[in-house]
Amino acid sequence: MAGNRHHQRRFEKGAWELREGARSRIGELRARVRIAKDRALADADTEVRAAAPALADEAFAELQAAEDALNHGAHPGHRPNKHLAVANVHIDAAYGLMLRMAPLTDVQALIPGLVALVREQLPVTDERRKRAEEIAREICETPLTSDRRAALVGAVVTAQQALQREKLRALGFVRIVVIVSLGLAVMALAVALLGVWAPDVVPLCFRPEGIGIVCPTGMEPPSDVKDLDEAFGRAASKWDYPVVEMTGTVAASVAAALSLRHIRGTSAPYNVPVALALLKLPMGALTALLGLLLMRGDFVPGLSALDSSGQIIAWALIFGYAQQVFTKFVDDQGLAVMNASCGPHARPYAGAGCEPQEAA
Repeated sequence: MAGNRHHQRRFEKGAWELREGARSRIGELRARVRIAKDRALADADTEVRAAAPALADEAFAELQAAEDALNHGAHPGHRPNKHLAVANVHIDAAYGLMLRMAPLTDVQALIPGLVALVREQLPVTDERRKRAEEIAREICETPLTSDRRAALVGAVVTAQQALQREKLRALGFVRIVVIVSLGLAVMALAVALLGVWAPDVVPLCFRPEGIGIVCPTGMEPPSDVKDLDEAFGRAASKWDYPVVEMTGTVAASVAAALSLRHIRGTSAPYNVPVALALLKLPMGALTALLGLLLMRGDFVPGLSALDSSGQIIAWALIFGYAQQVFTKFVDDQGLAVMNASCGPHARPYAGAGCEPQEAA
C-alpha cells in the first residue's frame, strides 16, 4: 500500500499537497453526510425524512466521483491539475447536497462561513448575495426556515460556481502565457540559428568614425572596402546573434526576479507568477536583438555608431531588461486573474452578522 502511494506521488502531475487536501475533505464530507442523513431520518418532518435517502445517495455519488477524479490513471488526457478542478466541482456539489439535507439547526450554525463565501465571490449588486445577508440578520431573531435554507444554499452554490470559473480562467491564462512563451522561445532560437548559419545576412555591426567595424564579439580595423555591407559581412561572427540573445535573456531574468517581489504566492495548482516570469526570458532575447537592429538602422539619432563590443553588449542588456515595458501589461492581467481566483468581488460589509440592538 505504501509502495503504491509512493508510486502515485512520484508521478503526481499537480500539487501533491492540494490533492491530499482534497482527499481529506472528501473523507470529512462523507462523515458529515452520514451524520446529516441519520439526523434527517429521525426528523419529525415527513418531507425531510423522505428526501434524506435520495440526497445522501447523490452526495455519496458526488464524493466518489471526486475521489475517482483524483486518480491520475482514470483522468482523461492526463492533463496536469485538471483532476483537482474536477474533484473540487464534485466536492462542492456534495457539500450543497449535504446542506439541503442537514437539520436546520446545523445549517444555521454554518451561516457565518456560508455568507462569508457568498460575499467573497458575488458582487454587492447580486440579489442572491443580498438575500443571503438578509437571512444572516434575520436568524438573530427568528430560527432558520426551509425557505430561507433553500435561498441560502442557492447563493452558496452560485458562489462556488463563480469561484470555480475564476480558477478555470486562471488555468486558461497560464496555458496561454506558456504557449506564447514557448512560441517566442522557438522564434528566438530560430533567429539565433539563422545568425549562426548566415551571420553576414543581417550583421549586428556598427562603423564608428576612425575605429573600423565593431561587432558584438569582435571588431575589424579600418579598411579600403567601399561596400559597407561587404565590410559588415566580413566582420560579423556566427556568435554575434547567440551572444546578444543570451545577454538579453540574462537581463530579462533579472527583471523577472525583481517583478516577483510584488506578487504574493498562490495555493492554486497552477502557478501564475512562474508563467509570467518564463514569458520574460524569450522576450528579453528578442528585444535585445530588435533594439540593436533599430540602432543599426539609425532609428535612434546619435546612437548609431557604438565604438566597442562592450557598448553593444551593454545596450543588449538595456534592451533585454526593457522587455518589462511590454510584459508589464501581462503582469497586471496575471495579478488581476490571481486576485479574482481568491475572491474577485470581496467587499467590506458593515452589516455583517447580527447587528447590535439598542436597549429599549
